[in-house]
Amino acid sequence: MIEIKNITKSFGSLQVLKGIDLHIDKGEVVSIVGPSGAGKTTLLQIMGTLDKADTGTVVVDGVSVNELSGKKLSDFRNQHIGFVFQFHQLLPEFTALENVMIPAFIAGKSRKEAKARAEELLEFMGLADRASHKPAELSGGEKQRVAVARALVNNPAVIFADEPSGSLDTKNKAELHQLFFDLRDKFGQTFVIVTHDEGLSQITDRCIHLKDGVIYNNEENTVRTEEPAESGLEG
Repeated sequence: MIEIKNITKSFGSLQVLKGIDLHIDKGEVVSIVGPSGAGKTTLLQIMGTLDKADTGTVVVDGVSVNELSGKKLSDFRNQHIGFVFQFHQLLPEFTALENVMIPAFIAGKSRKEAKARAEELLEFMGLADRASHKPAELSGGEKQRVAVARALVNNPAVIFADEPSGSLDTKNKAELHQLFFDLRDKFGQTFVIVTHDEGLSQITDRCIHLKDGVIYNNEENTVRTEEPAESGLEG
């Protein structure tokens, strides 16, 4: 699904990534952890085509993204990659349903197709009755689940998430974490998640430890150590 080799990245004289090699399989839920300044977000942005490495190759869903530029790169990102950030980044003037539909419109899908897919996702996330509400009328947990639905609307190959539960309380955090696994089980979705949350890193399939620009531990988590959140995904 994702294959990166010899990724380096510098900002001026500061080398942030120092030759990263990494393989991620389809359907994996992988966490990337490490201290601030370790290069976690930079690595995520390079894998997600939001930034370019100084050296190395990035292959996502069988496509060498290094060879794409301009509109081809934008189209690939829209159709194959979804993003979830710490803050939901929803457009305040649009309803939850409309926010989820926007990437589908950018991809050229019809309103009927976009609406059907958005409604399916919102229903799966327990938000069918909130579809007509604008972000200001939603709770923090609801807004972040709408953001996840928006990331999924074009059936991307992978979701890249940067501290997705960082702004949530304990209850909503646990429900969002469980949602990632529910989505993997239902849609075969791949997740790569940068997080400082130890609870999340312990229950992902694999935890990649990044420090001083290099991977120093890439361990498989063999046991889910956290009890699943209750179903319902409320609040």
